[in-house]
Amino acid sequence: MDTTHRRAARVVCVDAAHRVLLLRWRDPFDGTLLWEPPGGGVEPGETPLEAARRELAEETGLDPAAVVDRWVPVDRDVWWKGKRYVGTEHFFLALFADERPSLVRTGLLPDERTALDTHRWVAWPELCSLPDPVEPPHLPDVLGDLMPDGPWARRPGG
Repeated sequence: MDTTHRRAARVVCVDAAHRVLLLRWRDPFDGTLLWEPPGGGVEPGETPLEAARRELAEETGLDPAAVVDRWVPVDRDVWWKGKRYVGTEHFFLALFADERPSLVRTGLLPDERTALDTHRWVAWPELCSLPDPVEPPHLPDVLGDLMPDGPWARRPGG
């Protein structure tokens, strides 16, 4: 088994209607589909926050300044391109004043352009009911940790 430990950062983007942005990737190795928030590896000399902002801009064209310096650690165990990636990633929060801000793919590398299938702003109750796997599987909990006052928060007596 080929296991890779990689420092990475991701951004949970939330629009004005509390939808969460997910990117659907097609693994070029086996064609598996996977939904996950924008993000990727932390480059040498880069902080996780800097990586989160850079990756958001590259993968979506969204304003990297929207990424706030609030994060939670998320343990990941994901297969991609025939390799197993494990480790703890920084998941940051980005809030957008508009509903479903438009994305552009101009910052993607050629292999990323091929692998990025589509994107979707997903209503938070639907996060666990998409037809393809969502990574991390406990994304609603991550969302609650990042934004505990959101509509997904458990209310007393609820």
